[in-house]
Amino acid sequence: MAHIHEKIDFTASVYIVHDNAVFLHLHTKTGKWLPVGGHIELDEDPNEAVVREAKEESGLDVELIGPHSESAENDDERDLIPPRFMNRHHFRVGEPHEHVDLVYFGRAQGRDVRMEEETDYKWFSRDDLERADLLPKVRYYALAALAELGS
Repeated sequence: MAHIHEKIDFTASVYIVHDNAVFLHLHTKTGKWLPVGGHIELDEDPNEAVVREAKEESGLDVELIGPHSESAENDDERDLIPPRFMNRHHFRVGEPHEHVDLVYFGRAQGRDVRMEEETDYKWFSRDDLERADLLPKVRYYALAALAELGS
């Protein structure tokens, strides 16, 4: 987990949807239900970072969903899927700093989860999201992902 700067980092997270449920895990450092994600490394773009983080943290292969062009002017460029949301928040665990988080929506082909760390995880239905003790932005983003990607 490289820090681009000691005071602020760019991160990417993804709300993964499968079969009308959203995947969240109980973050080991914060004790909150969150989507998978993490720091964007210097040698990757945000799309690469969020797909890598999803695979590392959950074992899930994720297809990012969103508008993008398949055309590029040359071989040295490609269009990226834009985030659905962006937010800036303080991260007060360890060395306090801030995150600028790029929030994506994605689909998983299945629910074969293999967590990187021993932690609780759950596939939350719409009803689960309404009843669970979640941060307001997590509930909002997760419900938006379900509204867009659920059947």
